Amino acid sequence: MKKLANKVAIITGGTSGMGKATAQLFAAEGAAVVISGRNEERGNEVAASIAAEGGKALFVPGDISTFAGNEVLVKAALENFGGLDIIFPNAGMLGLASVTEVSLETWHQTMNTNLHAVFYLIKLAIPEMLKRGGGSIVVNASIAATKAFPNHAAYCASKGALIPLVKQIALDYGPAIRANVICPGPVDTPLIWDSAQAFPEPERAVQKAAQRVPMQRLGQPEDIARMALFLASDDAAWITGSVFTVDGGAMTGG
Repeated sequence: MKKLANKVAIITGGTSGMGKATAQLFAAEGAAVVISGRNEERGNEVAASIAAEGGKALFVPGDISTFAGNEVLVKAALENFGGLDIIFPNAGMLGLASVTEVSLETWHQTMNTNLHAVFYLIKLAIPEMLKRGGGSIVVNASIAATKAFPNHAAYCASKGALIPLVKQIALDYGPAIRANVICPGPVDTPLIWDSAQAFPEPERAVQKAAQRVPMQRLGQPEDIARMALFLASDDAAWITGSVFTVDGGAMTGG
C-alpha cells in the first residue's frame, strides 16, 4: 500500500523547488494534495503533472501570509477532498538585510510569510485533523534557524522561531497530532540564488556553498521531499517534536 493512501495534504509554496517535489511525491504515494502559491501558471502546471500521473491535486492561488489566505486552503481541502491529514508549510521569503538596514516593511513581510503563515495554517488545520483522528505537521524551516548568515536578519529570526513553535504543538496536541521540523541546508532552488545576492559574487557563493558540504553538492528538492514523506507517513509514527537537519553535512563544521 502507498505510504499516504487516502490522506489529504496541504503544501504551501508548492509551485517550485522543495514544495513542488514534495507535492509530486506525496501524490505518488497516494495523497490528494492542495497546492498553494502566487504563480498561477506554475501552480496549474504542477497540478496537471500530478493528474497526468494518476494523482489528485488542486492548485489554489493566494497569499498565505494572511489568515484569510490559509482559510481558503483549508476550505479547499475539505470541500474537494473531504478532510485534512497532513500539512507541509513550506513557503518562504528571504528579506535580505542586516538588522540596521532591513526596512520595517521587509521585516514584517518576512515574518508574515515565514512565521505567521505557518501559525495560521497550523491553527486552522489542527481542528480538522482531530476530526479524522489525528494528523502530521511537517514544517520546512532552514539551517538558518540555528545558524547566522550575513545580512539574513529577518530570515534567520523567522526560521528560528519555528522550532519552539513546533515543539509546543507536539507537546500540546500529542498523541493525536505529530509535529516535526525539517532544516534544509543549501538546496538548489531559486531561493538559494536569491540568498546569494547578499554576497559580492553570487554565483561563486553558491559554488562555494556546494563545495563546503561533506557531500560535495547542493541538495536537490527531492532530498527534502523524501524526508517530508517519511515524517508525514506512519514510518515516523513515534516521532514528534523533533528537528531534522538535511544539509549534506553543512552543519557538521558548526
